[in-house]
Amino acid sequence: MENSDLFTRTADAFSQAKTALKSKRAVIGFDGFVDEIVRLVDKRSSRDEYSTIPTIAKFAERIGGAAGKSANLELVVQKRKLGGNGPIMANALATFGARVTCIGNLGHPALHPVFEEFAGRAKVISIANPCHTDALEFEDGKLMLGKIEPLSEITWDNLMQRVGEENFAELVAGSHLIGLMNWTMIPSMSAIWQNILQRICPTLPVSGKNHFVFFDLADPAKRLAEDIRGALELIAKFQNYFQVILGTNEQESFEIAVALGLEPPDNRKESIRRMAQEIRAQLGLHSVVVHPVQYAVAASADEAKLVEGPWEPKPLISTGAGDHFNAGFCLGHLLGFDLEMSLLTGVATSGFYVRTAKSPAIDDLINFMQNWPRS
Repeated sequence: MENSDLFTRTADAFSQAKTALKSKRAVIGFDGFVDEIVRLVDKRSSRDEYSTIPTIAKFAERIGGAAGKSANLELVVQKRKLGGNGPIMANALATFGARVTCIGNLGHPALHPVFEEFAGRAKVISIANPCHTDALEFEDGKLMLGKIEPLSEITWDNLMQRVGEENFAELVAGSHLIGLMNWTMIPSMSAIWQNILQRICPTLPVSGKNHFVFFDLADPAKRLAEDIRGALELIAKFQNYFQVILGTNEQESFEIAVALGLEPPDNRKESIRRMAQEIRAQLGLHSVVVHPVQYAVAASADEAKLVEGPWEPKPLISTGAGDHFNAGFCLGHLLGFDLEMSLLTGVATSGFYVRTAKSPAIDDLINFMQNWPRS
């Protein structure tokens, strides 16, 4: 096991933190999806036996071969689950034992059945009906096919109508972590952030500066560079009231770097660590974290760290892995862990999830660290 001291320190810290975690509050929003985890059939030998298309590259070959002709592709739904960056992260935090409120489009006026189990461990406030995603999973990644019309209902006015400004302000003021997720897909998210900055943040107690707000733009490739820059400028303003964490996967970090006019990195780990430092410095944030598939890096004003992950070449599930990393990384910050320990918590949370298709409890994380899988 590499860096056994880090594993020991983190596992021991978790053993001491279970009681403290019960007092930690988080409010996460604002999306919500019903996810169907799908595999594509390659060859079928009987009603119950078939092989699947293993990789995105092989799928691309199949699609390319149909050009000018046609193709009939069979989808097998393996699992139907709650989805959306907000609900997945919120569910993971609630499974750890934090006191979580999740706001989003989870079904209105009645909660969609896929969120009912989640509602048993967290407070949920739904303001619209959920979107739908077909998550096509392969050994080398996933393709998310989303039907996102209900996200147009995620507006400041609708948020205030369903939640109430006073109630919303109390939730923000009383939370140790705020998660503002999925800017890319929510057309009114920038306007929501502006209203939070103008109407909610000035009312916060001074202690709000010691609390965290986490942002995940969520694959901004389809957004214009000037829009990405505008979103990043808004994110930087939150640093006046919170400790701001910007979370990205590898591709998202490249897009953010380009939008900021930074030189895109190559794929070497040190280059990506340098990029995280440059993004953090340019925006003036508390920290920036980048989580490629096999490791994760994070940069604060004082240091930049890299932690190897427990890479799984054939995950049981990959949809939601990044949101589980985000939940673990933020959990570390909530418990006062240092940057390296928070990174380990993030990769362990994601590593457990992709192997089991379940969100880990604290004891699961401890056991996972003590029995670290070898790639």
